[in-house]
Amino acid sequence: MTVPEEPIRQRFLAELGYITPKVGADAAIFNDQGEILLMNRADGGWCLPCGWVEPNEKPAETAVREAREETGLEVVVRQLVGVFTRMPGGRNGPHTMVAVVHLCDVVGGVLTLSHEGLALRYWPIDDVPVWHAIHEQYARATYERWQSETLLPAISN
Repeated sequence: MTVPEEPIRQRFLAELGYITPKVGADAAIFNDQGEILLMNRADGGWCLPCGWVEPNEKPAETAVREAREETGLEVVVRQLVGVFTRMPGGRNGPHTMVAVVHLCDVVGGVLTLSHEGLALRYWPIDDVPVWHAIHEQYARATYERWQSETLLPAISN
């Protein structure tokens, strides 16, 4: 790790102790039957492929990276679904969390479980037994978007 130049270092030190939200990104992936791909997390509950946005990374890039790391699938972002806020407290820790949720399409890869999860599975949304945090809210918002796009009539040339 390189030490930042002095003006940058001083700005960073002035921020110590200042709690800001953590930003995460999620990839919502559906199969043709309208089931959503979820990972059973080692720390409890089923969730969308997700993770923290890294420095110099856009949330859409995070969603693509996390989908690849956690599921083995290569995806592209079709569209932004929404920005959600989870307030601090309890299992959520001391930070407010902002999740940027994306509807994604699979373009390659092989479904493969990572070390971060206990299982991967496509679920009908109403059948998921235990959701992680507020991922049910993300899934339902994304399902509505997916369903409305899927039901649109094809445009002929």
